Amino acid sequence: MIYMPQDSKTSKRMGLAFFLNAGFTVIEIIGGILTGSIAIVADAIHDFGDTLSLGASWLLEKKSNKGATEKYPFGYKRFSLLGALLSGTVLISGSLYIFYEAGKRLLDPVSPHSDGMMWLAILGVLVNGFAALKLRHGEGLNSKMLSWHLLEDVLGWIAVLVVSIILQFKDIPILDPLLSIGITIYILFHVVKNLKKTLLILLESAPEGVDLDAVKSKILNKPRVIDIQKMKLWSLDGKENAAMIHLLVENMEPEESDQLRSEIREFLETEKISDSTLELNYEKS
Repeated sequence: MIYMPQDSKTSKRMGLAFFLNAGFTVIEIIGGILTGSIAIVADAIHDFGDTLSLGASWLLEKKSNKGATEKYPFGYKRFSLLGALLSGTVLISGSLYIFYEAGKRLLDPVSPHSDGMMWLAILGVLVNGFAALKLRHGEGLNSKMLSWHLLEDVLGWIAVLVVSIILQFKDIPILDPLLSIGITIYILFHVVKNLKKTLLILLESAPEGVDLDAVKSKILNKPRVIDIQKMKLWSLDGKENAAMIHLLVENMEPEESDQLRSEIREFLETEKISDSTLELNYEKS
């Protein structure tokens, strides 16, 4: 088996999801016209927005895997957050459109051709479900946000499938908009939560999963460390964290200073802080 870095795997998964979504959007448009289903045509428009978002996010994710440069000393890690913001914005916009269309159908219910709806729904569940599972194993907020995009499509197609089967036996067209509203509310809850995380990272809040007090305590317990004068922790992209620390230390030889820096960096890596800047200020004699 060939080893592939996690970031490379995520990028490939996103590329596969993009091509699957793009191809199925074309099928949706044709299927919506042939079945006369407004719901499927609306789904196709929503999926077209997803496809654009997937393509942009895929490119941004690939960009984020590049190393550091003079212009971007931390690399391009935060480019993936732009993809997460784009995905969240498109998904919220699409959800508002679904609310609008569902409201119209509640006022004026329309019965589509249930046979065509059923077979297209089965295909929709399979295609979008496969893509969602691929992205779910990826790391980072961008990949998670895109996974919710596709999960929304999967749940939407399940709703279409259920309604199409019911319509085979009984004419209750109002079920379609009711299910659409319920699914959209469920998806919006998770999208807003992920968008909040993305914004907190961009605002450089303290990273989740890092106990700041515990980190401070262990650094202060290091030999020759007197005080922590300044300490800032932030996340680069939701996966990799960085720190800038100014320490007041006892006077020591350069070799001892290098050893202390090395020990602290090793400790920080165990606390999920992969990039650290350490400045040692020596005690005045």
